[in-house]
Amino acid sequence: MSSKILQYNQPSLVGDITVPGDKSVSHRSVMFGSIAKGKTTVSGFLLGEDCLSTIDCFKQLGVMIEVDGTNVTIDSPGIDDWEEPKEVLYTGNSGTTTRLMLGILSGAKLHTVMTGDASIGKRPMRRVADPLRLMGAQIAGRENGQFTPLAIQGGKLQAIDYKMPVASAQVKSAILLAGLRAKGTTIVRESEVSRDHTERMLRQFGATIDVTDGVVTFKGGQTLTGTHVNVPGDISSAAFFLVAGAITRGSRIVLKNVGVNETRDGIIEVLQNMGAKMDISMNDENAAEPTATITIETSELIGTTIEGTIIPRLIDEIPIIALLATQAKGKTVIKDAEELKVKETNRIDAVVNELKKLGANIEATDDGMIIEGPTPLSEGSLKTYGDHRIGMMGAVAALIAQGNVELDDADCIAVSYPSFFEHVEKLI
Repeated sequence: MSSKILQYNQPSLVGDITVPGDKSVSHRSVMFGSIAKGKTTVSGFLLGEDCLSTIDCFKQLGVMIEVDGTNVTIDSPGIDDWEEPKEVLYTGNSGTTTRLMLGILSGAKLHTVMTGDASIGKRPMRRVADPLRLMGAQIAGRENGQFTPLAIQGGKLQAIDYKMPVASAQVKSAILLAGLRAKGTTIVRESEVSRDHTERMLRQFGATIDVTDGVVTFKGGQTLTGTHVNVPGDISSAAFFLVAGAITRGSRIVLKNVGVNETRDGIIEVLQNMGAKMDISMNDENAAEPTATITIETSELIGTTIEGTIIPRLIDEIPIIALLATQAKGKTVIKDAEELKVKETNRIDAVVNELKKLGANIEATDDGMIIEGPTPLSEGSLKTYGDHRIGMMGAVAALIAQGNVELDDADCIAVSYPSFFEHVEKLI
């Protein structure tokens, strides 16, 4: 952990960048490539710490994985021939790795134990463990499976019809990945549709799955076949530069190859609603994951209300949206975002606490926050809580702050965006 003092003197940001590969798709490419028998190739892979944790876990299961820059080759014997790991599977800071692997390992004929870092040790796991237990999974852990370490005895599973209590792609994905090995037809019902990367990738690897009006239907026993996965740029990473371009003076940023999956594009809708000067040029809309080139310019912004069905489409972007709102005219209200309380940290409290240090007019609510703007930001020392998205929010705030901004732990940004500061410097 190392602190970093940011002294930008309110620059203009001009130029083009290609953001790193999508974290969610990168995770799943390794998971699906490891489940499938044979060879899978991946291009545009995110070399962030979370995704490398996923690779390490599958290597321990006997899967051959080679990394060459952002290209990854996975050569797997298939899930039936994985090796039982001799050591505990360590998932680092990755909630996606931990929760999705619970679903995968529940149907594998192995005994495994998973644990992560101190942050993962505080994140709730029963939201995944409980529906998996309904399928027959044997999962043990602290507080009846609420917290890591978690021990999984893989075995036979039975399909379930499950209604999601809250929108969560991680819970949905864990159930579907277990459903791959379950007897019968697994059904997951969502009242608010969460990101659908798992459904898309199941099709890409040769499975048949139906998604109709928020109901996902998936027959167990299907076999996956190795394929090629092209990982799009991560819109959650692009969001930081979309906001930076909108709030810094005299700026024009071109972001290439950004994934614009409709279950993830809430940040674009928010920027449009707030009056941002933005142009979107679609690439191949028929690709497994659609992408676009997005151009953002300095904008006169107005406050808005963000609530309801859009929240699952931008849950990871709310920290940077809060910063965006500090520079918009009028009131911005964020509601229905209780899920932020169980991320890497309690992001509602963390965002409010840190932006207040810079002079923002922002208050926390039970399910979100209220921000009044526009407000000039001052210098200050910020705590990242070891959360990459809080760290990047602080770094973008430093671009418009009147004075220096210090981050207590800038290293945490490498979880999802190892080249973040290089890209900032390129645009200045």
